[in-house]
Amino acid sequence: MELSTRVGTIAETVIGRKGRVSFVEVLVELGWVHQKNVDSWRRGELDPLTKAMSVTDDKVLEAAEAFNLWDRLRFRRTTTPHVSATRDRRPLRFTADRDITWVHLQFARADARPAADEKVPDLVVLEAKDEFECEECRAHDRFMMMDSQSAICMGCADLDHLVFLKAGNATLSRRARKESGLAAIVVRPDAKRRNRIWRLGILVEPDALDRAEQQCFDDEELRARRRVKDAERREVLDEKFMGQFAVEIRLLFPKIPAERAEAVARHAAVRGSGRVGRSAAGRALDERAVRHAVVASVRHLDTDYDALLMKGVPRQEARDRIWERIDAVLTSWS
Repeated sequence: MELSTRVGTIAETVIGRKGRVSFVEVLVELGWVHQKNVDSWRRGELDPLTKAMSVTDDKVLEAAEAFNLWDRLRFRRTTTPHVSATRDRRPLRFTADRDITWVHLQFARADARPAADEKVPDLVVLEAKDEFECEECRAHDRFMMMDSQSAICMGCADLDHLVFLKAGNATLSRRARKESGLAAIVVRPDAKRRNRIWRLGILVEPDALDRAEQQCFDDEELRARRRVKDAERREVLDEKFMGQFAVEIRLLFPKIPAERAEAVARHAAVRGSGRVGRSAAGRALDERAVRHAVVASVRHLDTDYDALLMKGVPRQEARDRIWERIDAVLTSWS
C-alpha cells in the first residue's frame, strides 16, 4: 500500500473516532515512533523527535506532504506549534536540520467541538544516586532531571524553589498538584526490573502545599463534625432498635423481668459486636434470633457454664450438662 494511502486511511480512522487528528498521531499509528518517545519529546527530554524514529527524515517529509494534502476540503485545518512541557516552553523540533511546518498540522471535522488543549505530559524528576553530579554546574543534588540526554540538578532545571511532598496522602498530593503552577513527579527506577518505576512523591510550590494542607485541615474539621452527628444519629437508632428487641423478648417470655429483658436486648444488639442481635435475623426481629439471645444470657448468668469451661470441660459437654437448667429458667418465664 502506498504511503499516501496509508496516511489517509489512518487519518480517516482517527478523525472518525475522535473528531480530529494530528500528524503526530499519524506517526504513532504508522509505527514509526512509540508514544512513550512522543511523551519524552514533549517533556523536552528528546530533541529532535526523529532521533527516536525508525525511518529517515525524508520519509517523514513524504508522510507530512501526504497528510497536508489529505482531504483538506472536508475538514477544518489548523496549525499549532508544539512547545515543550518545561518552564521555558521552547519550540520542539521534529528534525535536526530542517523546519517542517506540516508536522504541526491538525484536521478536525467542521461540526466537531473546539479541541481542548492537548494534555502535556508531567515533568519527571529522578531520585539521584549518591554518585550523581550535575553535568552543567557539577553540583550534587537529591534529585536530577534529564534534559536533552543530560542529567542536571534542580537548580539548573529551574526547579530548586519547589518542595518535596512524599507520596502516601492521595488527597493532599492531588490538591497540592492542582494548586501548584509548576510541579514535577519524583520517581525511582526499579533496580531489578527495567520497565518499572516507583513513584516517590511530587515537587510543588511551597505556597501551593500550604493551601492544600489548609484545605485538608478544613475538611478534617468538617468530617469530625459529621462523625459526631452520625454517631448521635446511630445512637438514637440503636436505642430504638434495642427497645423493639426488648419488646419482642417480653412477648416471647411474658414473665421475664423487665430489667432482664432490657439487659439482654442491650447486650445482643450492640453495633459491631457480631452478636445475634446484629445478624440479619436479629435486625428483622426473627423469633429464633430473639430466643437465641435469651438462651445465651441464661447460659452465662444463670448456670455454671463459664466455670465448666474454665475447668477444661469440652464446650459441647458443658452445654449438655446445663441444658436442663436453661430449660427450667425459660419455662419459668413463659
